[in-house]
Amino acid sequence: MKINKRFVYTLIAILFGVLIGSVILIINNINPVEAYKVIFLGSFGKPKYISWVLVRACPYILTGLSVAFAFQTGLFNIGAEGQYIVGGLGALIVGILVPMPPVIHAIVALFVGGICGAIWGGIVGYLKAKHEVNEVISSIMLNWVAFYLSNFALTFHSLRNIESDNSYPILESASIRILGLWKKSEAGKEFLRSNKFIRDILNPPVNWGIIFAIICVIVIWYILKKTTLGYELKAVGFNSSAAEYAGININSSIVKSMAISGALSGLAGAIMVLGVNHNIGRMSSTEGYGFDGMAVALIAGNSPIGIIPSAILYSALNYGGAKLTTIGTYSEVVKIVIGIIIIFISMPKLFEILKQRGFKIFKGPKSASGNEAKKDE
Repeated sequence: MKINKRFVYTLIAILFGVLIGSVILIINNINPVEAYKVIFLGSFGKPKYISWVLVRACPYILTGLSVAFAFQTGLFNIGAEGQYIVGGLGALIVGILVPMPPVIHAIVALFVGGICGAIWGGIVGYLKAKHEVNEVISSIMLNWVAFYLSNFALTFHSLRNIESDNSYPILESASIRILGLWKKSEAGKEFLRSNKFIRDILNPPVNWGIIFAIICVIVIWYILKKTTLGYELKAVGFNSSAAEYAGININSSIVKSMAISGALSGLAGAIMVLGVNHNIGRMSSTEGYGFDGMAVALIAGNSPIGIIPSAILYSALNYGGAKLTTIGTYSEVVKIVIGIIIIFISMPKLFEILKQRGFKIFKGPKSASGNEAKKDE
C-alpha cells in the first residue's frame, strides 16, 4: 500500500511540475503544449534520440541507485560525484596503460572503476564509523579531492598529451560500445550499410552500460529485499541501537553500505569513459552526474526498481529540453520543472493534508446534517 501511495504522490508531483512549468512558459509567451511537444519529440521522435536518452540515462541509473541504496541504509551519500570521478579515472588508467585482449580488457577496466568508487565511498564510511565524522561533510570534501585528483592525473605525459586538455583515448580493446564490435567484421559492416534503422540506433555511443546498469538495479533490489546483508544494513539505518542489541556490527555495516554505494557511482564513471567519451578532460567544474543522481533517487522514492523509469524521465527531460531553443525559449525551463517535481516529492505530508482537507470539505454537509438529526432526537 505504501508503494502505491508513493507512486501516486510522485505522479501528482510530476503533474504539478508540468503545470507550474506551463505557467512559466505562458508568462514568456510560449505555448506550453508546443513546448512539451518539442521536449517529447526531441527525446523519442527518432531512433537516435531514443538511443541518446538511454545513453544519458545509464549514469543517472547508477548514481541514483548509489544514492538510493545509501538512503535505504540510513546514510546520505552526497559524494556520488567524487566516486563517479575516481571511477572514471581508474577505468581510464587501465584502458590506456594496461593492454589486454578485447572483452577482458573492458571487464577489468569496469571492475577497477567500481573498486575505485568503492574505496572512495568506503573512506566516508570508515570516517563515520570510527571517528563519527558526518558523511555529508566528508563526502562533500572528497568530491573536491576527486575533482583535483583527476586534473592532477592529467599532468602525467603517459595519460595526456601536453598539447591537449584531454587524455589519450582508451585502447580499442577497452571500449564497450556496441557499434565498435559490429564494425570489426565485414559481415557487420555490410549489415549496417543495409539497415538504416539499426545504424541510426547505434550511431550514438550506445554501449553495454545500460545492460550493466539494469543488472545492478536487480542485484541491489535482491540484496535489500532477500539477503541477510540487506536486512542488516537496513536495520542499522532504521535503528542502530536495536541493530547493535541484535548483534549486528554497526561500524562494519556503515563501511559496507558506503563502499557498495561508492562502487555503483564508480561504475557509472567507468561506463561513461569506456562507452561514451573514451577519454577524460581537465575539468573546470564537475559534470554533475552524482548530484543529478540525488534528484533521480528522490523522484524514484529511493526504490531500486523505480530508479530506472526515474532516470529515463530525467534523461528525456534534459535531452529533449535542450531543443526548446528551437521555439525561442530557454532550456532552463526544464530545470525549473524538475526542481518543482522534487520539491513536491519531498513534501508527502502536504499531499496527506490536502487529501484530508478535501475529504472534510466533501463530507462536510453530510456530517452537518447528521449532527442536526442527532440534536432533533
